[in-house]
Amino acid sequence: MTTEFETLIVEREAGIVTVTMNRPARKNAANGTMWRELLEVFDDVATDRHDRVMVLTGSGGAFCSGADLGDAADVAGRPGDPYLVQMRALGSVALRLHQIPKPTIAKVGGVAAGAGMSMALGCDLVVASESARFSQIFSKRGLSVDFGASWLLPRFIGMHRAKELAFFADIISAQQAAEFGVVNKVVPDDLLDQAVGEWATRLAAGPPLALSMTKSMLNNSFSLSMDQALEEESRSQAVNFATADTLEAIAAFTQKRDPVFKGR
Repeated sequence: MTTEFETLIVEREAGIVTVTMNRPARKNAANGTMWRELLEVFDDVATDRHDRVMVLTGSGGAFCSGADLGDAADVAGRPGDPYLVQMRALGSVALRLHQIPKPTIAKVGGVAAGAGMSMALGCDLVVASESARFSQIFSKRGLSVDFGASWLLPRFIGMHRAKELAFFADIISAQQAAEFGVVNKVVPDDLLDQAVGEWATRLAAGPPLALSMTKSMLNNSFSLSMDQALEEESRSQAVNFATADTLEAIAAFTQKRDPVFKGR
């Protein structure tokens, strides 16, 4: 199933939602329309019970080259809004991506720069092709980091590495990104679709409620003490043991077959 948007291609199949940013002439730079459409899609994915996993990618050999600064009146939010209002609207898109209660995968081929790199980091998993390249390009544009990079980067790669990427705005290769801890996996260009498809299929077949609670606990872990984290684990497992999915998993284990999870 495909849903029509002006700047996105959204396809759904077997519990996998593939969201393709589709402005190839601009290397998928995100204008105000794209941010508004991404917000709508992220809301849909978060609430549609048939959606098990989301793959975010770009068309035309690029992931996303960042915000399109060609129309300064339409960065995000509503055209003509004051910059603070527009940037808060942009921030709401980043937060919505972070809060999607389902696994998300960034499939990065080509450039992921500025907010585009931050968007990839906002996904739960990042798979990059060998030719992919990344940059926190902001300082070269006279800007500070955005789309959650100030929060995401230090947590993923440590403060010193985060400052190195943000201060110098260098372009790094996919292999360097993997060494930094920015991406999970680097694969040959012609195997990118296959690698992401395999992960997405495995996640879509997983237990939706358990994966959702695991994601929430990991996302919140830096703000909790050990005893608070253990309490959250206890509550989550109590919920799991009351679900049909856990009973199905136990039955499948004893019967030596793969479980079929239905999210209830």
